[in-house]
Amino acid sequence: MEEEWIAGKHSVTEALRSGRTINKIWIADTAQKHLTQPIISEAKKLGIVIQHVDKRKLDQTVPGIQHQGVVAQAAPYAYVEVEDILAAAKAKNEHPFLILLDEIEDPHNLGSILRTADCTGAHGVIVPKRRSAAVTVTVSKTSAGAVEYVPVARVSNLGQTIDRLKEEGVWVVGTDVTAHEGVFGNGVFTGPVALVIGNENKGMGRLIREKCDVLIKLPMQGQINSLNASVAAGVVMYEVLRSRQAQE
Repeated sequence: MEEEWIAGKHSVTEALRSGRTINKIWIADTAQKHLTQPIISEAKKLGIVIQHVDKRKLDQTVPGIQHQGVVAQAAPYAYVEVEDILAAAKAKNEHPFLILLDEIEDPHNLGSILRTADCTGAHGVIVPKRRSAAVTVTVSKTSAGAVEYVPVARVSNLGQTIDRLKEEGVWVVGTDVTAHEGVFGNGVFTGPVALVIGNENKGMGRLIREKCDVLIKLPMQGQINSLNASVAAGVVMYEVLRSRQAQE
């Protein structure tokens, strides 16, 4: 991928703030000045080329995305290594808190998970290279810019990555509707933890489920026994944050 598109006020603003390499910014002629002015002044400071174009050009460039009249062309998204995520936790003197996504396919779910990961202090997200949403314009837009701050690692084998994390002393916790243990008040979250979220429809793969140290489930009161993957992930991430704050 030669270039990447970032669309919408929040996503472009965060990309500028985070120091991401941006080659050019397109602003629609019809865009609201109060939305675009801060972006234009920041881009000028950084010497980034700004081009005013017809809104239809932006509609064609990022089809189906609510771009608010602002689209940036950036260098490809920079994935990190799993080691980088562990090193970032160590540098902060915090127990590693990682999110492992077992074949999350919907870019909106990935974007929402990245947004919550940023809010709850997760050190990074790990996705498999195959059968998984990659970081795209939709992910960036859904994450409201969080994609610029939460490191994402892409690995060829999630199972091997789990083995490596276990060697590092990380406790691997899977979310599974058939689990016996509940998520709340569970003592597993205060130490080094990797949270595994399964595919939207199938849940975790059998191999990944077997590699988890513990399986937990969310309590269900309603008639429908399934939560959207990103909502379920969000609930568990906040429980990790709550457990850790309670221990401080």
